[in-house]
Amino acid sequence: MNGLLQRYAGVVGDDVIEHLLSLAKGLAGLRVVHVNSTRVGGGVAEILNKMVPFMQELGLAATWEVITGDETFFACTKTFHNALQGFAVMPTAGQLRSYERTNANNAERLRSVLADAEIVVIHDPQPAPLLGFVPERRGLWIWRCHIDLSRPHRPVWKYLLPHVVGYDASIFSLADFARRLPHPCYLIPPSIDPLAEKNIELEASEITDVRRRFNLDPDRFLVTQVSRFDRFKDPLGVIQAYRLVKSYVPGLQLVLAGGEATDDPEGAVVLEEVLAAAERDPDVRILLLPADAHRTINALQRASDLILQKSTREGFGLTVTEGLWKGKPVIGGNVGGIRLQVHDHQTGFLVDTPEGAALRMRYLLSHREIRERMGRTARLFVQENFLLTRHLLEYLALFHGLRKGQDDRIEVA
Repeated sequence: MNGLLQRYAGVVGDDVIEHLLSLAKGLAGLRVVHVNSTRVGGGVAEILNKMVPFMQELGLAATWEVITGDETFFACTKTFHNALQGFAVMPTAGQLRSYERTNANNAERLRSVLADAEIVVIHDPQPAPLLGFVPERRGLWIWRCHIDLSRPHRPVWKYLLPHVVGYDASIFSLADFARRLPHPCYLIPPSIDPLAEKNIELEASEITDVRRRFNLDPDRFLVTQVSRFDRFKDPLGVIQAYRLVKSYVPGLQLVLAGGEATDDPEGAVVLEEVLAAAERDPDVRILLLPADAHRTINALQRASDLILQKSTREGFGLTVTEGLWKGKPVIGGNVGGIRLQVHDHQTGFLVDTPEGAALRMRYLLSHREIRERMGRTARLFVQENFLLTRHLLEYLALFHGLRKGQDDRIEVA
């Protein structure tokens, strides 16, 4: 067992690592290509940034490709994202042409890599049409959808469906997100990397330095939401909840920290709305952080008394997982993958409105022992369910299953 695997063993135990090595043994040299639309920003990029090197460490020939596109392409895919999560919006005809043309161009650029791969994992709608532009493919193609498809805007789903039906399999994060497709569908929740800079333990001095940098008073309560500036993350609702609580908890501090994703053209507009809503409140920090500010985010979460993720739509919510891993109760929107992670009175609270969020914030800030007990439960829950090692185990098992077809018994030793 090498140094990297030993480091993970120190978190998850030797048995988990031995299981990974056993599964990977039968996949040595397997050519796996992951494809998404951005290398920085958002949960998918964060997962791939850790998963691909780990697959390589286990002996798979794994690589990660990123498609490129212009503003029209990303405006189209942002509309797809909104529509698939329930908004009645539709890209223009020009945007749809850009979507198809961009995928055709990327398919030409990546043709040799994609055609020769034994497993291709296409993440989300942005690169979904690549399959149709690589007819000479040799391997198995998987569409990995991280989005909540429980109630998609039907015209958009009808348009996208022909691009995904031809895949050999699809992966969804939750059963509720899955759609009926003419191929096998699998459920694999996302994960966090416990050894990433965003999740490792930090010295107290580093947390203190971050407090000083952003002028956060350690003697007053702090609540934090970390997410892109996206309407579905409801940052305006967070500010509203904060104001309701502050009348009962004087001196309460709020941090809204986020970065920019290269495939999200709406972020700047939402950020302006958030800045206006904060109205120069000296106890509200609106932080636009660079993509590599992982230790800063880590320190902000550890400095906080509570973590918020008041999303109105959410594929999974890795920022919820990150907050729970730091031993903090999370107050999250009662939607999507947040429901898998936040359990009322156990790891936090699920809420539907700013008023509900305010009520739960006030309760937890008033009961330190309950806060600490829930925090301990939260960390253990993540360790058992949502770490990268579990995620990899399920991917490796899926690769074995797809390569073996419908055999009842799969030998991996």
